[in-house]
Amino acid sequence: MKTVYLSLGSNLGDRQRHLRDAIALLATPQLHVKRVSCIYETEPQDLRTQPWFLNLVLEAETTLFPMQLLSRIQRIETDLGRQRKVVKGPRTLDIDILLFGNFTINSDQLLVPHPHMHERRFVLEPMVELAPNLRHPILRRSMRELLGAVADQSLRKLEL
Repeated sequence: MKTVYLSLGSNLGDRQRHLRDAIALLATPQLHVKRVSCIYETEPQDLRTQPWFLNLVLEAETTLFPMQLLSRIQRIETDLGRQRKVVKGPRTLDIDILLFGNFTINSDQLLVPHPHMHERRFVLEPMVELAPNLRHPILRRSMRELLGAVADQSLRKLEL
């Protein structure tokens, strides 16, 4: 079993429901969801003229190989209405593989660790909630240390 961290986000439709449904669909005998962070409402980072996102990070254990996990994630995104019309544009659901054990993966389809996770407060804030001392496998800095560099990005924790 490998420990994986996934980032989930939604900024279209019933954002909370999309996140909840995605977690339910991810949970299978091959992927055991261990912990889920709080939900954070976050300002879009790349394409700013779109609705704000709801984001969370989950920790899971899996027997899947990385490309099998990626395939499952893409199927769930599609099943929950994701349409890839605009790069970095609005979406019902976005799921990213942040970390897959201590592996680094560099293929045309998948980059792990996620190449921008250390630049995004909406990823690091929930990562610190789940695993503050976990070290980035390439940068060798803890999630808490990485969070300090992005503290200026807008974000608010939702109390549900």
